[in-house]
Amino acid sequence: MVHVPVLQKEALRYLDPKPNENFIDCTFGQGGHALFILEKNGPKGILLGIEIDSELYKESRNLKSKRLILVQGSYVNLKEIAREAKIRLISGILFDLGISSWHLSESKRGFSFLRKERLDMRYSTLNHLTAEKILNFWSKNDIKRILREHGEERYAQSIAENIIESRKIEPIQTTFQLVEIIRKAVPRNYLKGHIHFATRTFQALRITVNDELHNLEKTLPQALEILKRNGKLVVISFHSLEDRIVKNFLREKAKEGSLIILTKKPIRSSFKEIKINPRSRSAKLRAAIKIR
Repeated sequence: MVHVPVLQKEALRYLDPKPNENFIDCTFGQGGHALFILEKNGPKGILLGIEIDSELYKESRNLKSKRLILVQGSYVNLKEIAREAKIRLISGILFDLGISSWHLSESKRGFSFLRKERLDMRYSTLNHLTAEKILNFWSKNDIKRILREHGEERYAQSIAENIIESRKIEPIQTTFQLVEIIRKAVPRNYLKGHIHFATRTFQALRITVNDELHNLEKTLPQALEILKRNGKLVVISFHSLEDRIVKNFLREKAKEGSLIILTKKPIRSSFKEIKINPRSRSAKLRAAIKIR
């Protein structure tokens, strides 16, 4: 069974796939968006799927379609990947920037604070930086900075200080160790907030390990460049840092006359979807159409 991604109907509505059109799914995952696009863009339309994680890529190769080109790589190399795949006249490009349920529940790489796992947090094993290395070898100021900038964590100072003190006693290696360090560093009332008290720290580490924000800034101009005229760009983000990058990029390009923004305000998940999948509550979809 294919995982149904967040805001799937909305993404398809803005992409609006038609027969024989070509599309790119830059964050293929388990193929949730891709299979629905392939249903609409037959009989000759191609879908190029890009997946950075080698394990997910191997799993996804089981999805059989002569019109699906699946590539293992990072969307930061979008233009080059599209050129090598010989895909042209691209009618739509999709980015679903949320961490997949597979990474949280099956990867065993420490993405979830609810499972006792090694603090890895890499999407690609070609990446040499892990969350464990950051926690055990980075300076207090650098750790504090990423907690503030990438996690928007208000208690970044005290969490960073507690990380430094804790690693003097023993190396910080597992998710549960880190959760306990955070628990001891924040006020008691913070432990009972509407989001888990470790959420922002884990987010900050994941973004830093995978250089997610810089990669997004690098890939958006490539996406606009390779889209054909009247092609659609659809981006689903899950936290304010990503959404800000997407919003600013679209506004800048709209002022230049390169595109028209189709979503005056970001599209949010319905109450029904949030009830079924609570993780969808933070999702925001923005879409635009290339005009030149």
